[in-house]
Amino acid sequence: MQPINSVLVARMLSRTAAATESVNGLESVGGGLPFGSLWWFIYAGFSCFFVLFAGMMSGLTLGLMSLGLVELEILQRSGTSTEKKQAAAILPVVQKQHQLLVTLLLCNAVAMEALPIYLDKLFNEYVAIILSVTFVLAFGEVIPQALCTRYGLAIGANLSGLVRVLMILCFPIAYPVGKVLDWMLGHNEALFRRAQLKALVSIHSQEAGKGGELTHDETTIISGALDLTEKTAEEAMTPIESTFSLDVNSKLDWEAMGKILARGHSRVPVYSGNPKNIIGLLLVKSLLTVRPETDVNTKLR
Repeated sequence: MQPINSVLVARMLSRTAAATESVNGLESVGGGLPFGSLWWFIYAGFSCFFVLFAGMMSGLTLGLMSLGLVELEILQRSGTSTEKKQAAAILPVVQKQHQLLVTLLLCNAVAMEALPIYLDKLFNEYVAIILSVTFVLAFGEVIPQALCTRYGLAIGANLSGLVRVLMILCFPIAYPVGKVLDWMLGHNEALFRRAQLKALVSIHSQEAGKGGELTHDETTIISGALDLTEKTAEEAMTPIESTFSLDVNSKLDWEAMGKILARGHSRVPVYSGNPKNIIGLLLVKSLLTVRPETDVNTKLR
């Protein structure tokens, strides 16, 4: 009878093992939970949540950290009404740059680390790895970062409340680490240098062909104003050899008047003897009352 008992025990053990693999007729798909059971759907829901949450943190990291303080202040002052509201909502959050960065990266890391644990309960280890990499790459990195790169201002403004809550929850870790980074790296509050402003103006000109609205004259005026403090009087002046001037004893006849009008200047230098001996200026507008046939001398001011 001993061999028979051993066979019965073996059959009972096999039935017990089969029962653990099937609950209410639901078979396992390789993980510890049978497919279709309540806990399977709960773990699947947590997995989806962690994928979306990780994607949200990844997108916000790229979207918010790419918004500079200077850019937000410009939008807050001169943007549209919608942009002003969005910039006002984001600016207080972005001002704590390193604390914000640590908060978003910490939340992203927690979601990334928790995802394989839940997937391992649903599938075998190989399927869990493949799904984890696929979901994280597509829904946790590529799509969120692409969206936040394009609509970072709007998305950041709508999720600014959630970001504030996360910063409070991660405060014990994010605040001290952020302060250390502030001390080591400082704040990124650099304004545009003069040369950068000139380049920015030239890019926004119509001649650049990038959709800018500034005309050539406006670009020239702005660039000249930016160069004003760096230029000397010598650079702004025209060489005496290249100037059009009149002798003090010259007659304002038709020939002289034609030369003055052809030059198009509002003032003409007047010299005595040597062209370098400038003794005054002739105001062209004063010639409106002069008749060339009177053959008068040059008027000075």
